[in-house]
Amino acid sequence: MQEQTVRFKQVDVFTSVAFKGNPLAVVFDADTLDTEQMQAIARWTNLSETTFLLKPTDPSADYRVRIFTTGGELPFAGHPTLGSAHAWREAGNQPKQPGRLVQQCAAGLIELTEDDSARNVWAFAAPPARVKPLAQSEYAALADALRSDAIDYTAQPCGVDNGPKWLIVRMKSADACLALDPDAAALRRVAQTAGALGLAAYGPHDANGPATFELRCLLLGGNLGVGEDPVTGSANAAVAGLLTTQNMRPGNQYSVRQGTALGRAGDVYVRYDDGAGKTWIGGASVTIIDGTFRLP
Repeated sequence: MQEQTVRFKQVDVFTSVAFKGNPLAVVFDADTLDTEQMQAIARWTNLSETTFLLKPTDPSADYRVRIFTTGGELPFAGHPTLGSAHAWREAGNQPKQPGRLVQQCAAGLIELTEDDSARNVWAFAAPPARVKPLAQSEYAALADALRSDAIDYTAQPCGVDNGPKWLIVRMKSADACLALDPDAAALRRVAQTAGALGLAAYGPHDANGPATFELRCLLLGGNLGVGEDPVTGSANAAVAGLLTTQNMRPGNQYSVRQGTALGRAGDVYVRYDDGAGKTWIGGASVTIIDGTFRLP
C-alpha cells in the first residue's frame, strides 16, 4: 500500500524574525482529507491553529482554507489567514489578480492585499463583526476578574464576534495591560455574558513606545482553547472595528505590539481605508519548517 503524504509548512506569523510571532501549521493538497483527519492533525501539531488548503468552490477565490484549533473548527481567524496566504504564495502559486488574494473560508470570502512584497507583508480585510456591549452591571465583576482598577471605561467593554468571540477591554495604559494577572474562571463567566470565549485587553503606549497599543489575548475555553495567544489577527480586527464604532481611532493607521508577556515580539499594523469601507490588518510572515506529512 502506497504511503500518502501531503506538503506541509510551519510558519511564524506577524513577525519577520523567526520564533517571535505566532506559529501556524499549513497543510497543502488537503482535498482528500476529511474533517476527522484534519482535526486529528490539528490535535497532533498542538498549535493554536492548523490550516488546510483546498481547491476553491467559489470561482472568485484563489484557494479555500479550513481552520482548526486543537478543539474544533473556526469559521475565520486572522493569523491563520495571513500565514496561509504566505505559505500559498511561497509554494509558487499565482493569484488571479497580482498583489491581491481572495481566501474562501467558512466565514465567506476574505480579501487580502500585498502591502509590501519586499518584506512579504500581507494584510486581510477585517470581516464583519457582531458587537454586544457588556452590561454595566458586570463592570465590578470584570474588575474583580481582571484584578485591576485600571480599566478605561471611556471605551465600553464589548463582546465582538468576527469568527472567534472576544471580550474587548481597554486598559488605561500599556503597562496596565502587561500587568494583568486575571482570575481565569471568574473572567470566563463575565466574558460569557457578552457571548465571548476570550479576552482581548489593550492599552496605549506613550509617544515614545514601541507601538500605538499593547494587546494581550487570553483564551478562556471552547474551541479557542486556553492560555495566552502570542499574536492574534481576529482580535486586532475586532479592536480596530470597535475603535471606529466608539469614535476612538488614533488616526488612519496605527501599530500594535503583542506577545510581550510571552517573550514574543508580534508586530501588527492596522490601516483604515474609509473610501473603500475596509479595515486592513497586516503583518509579515516567515517560514520555519518546509516538508511533508506522512498520513496513516
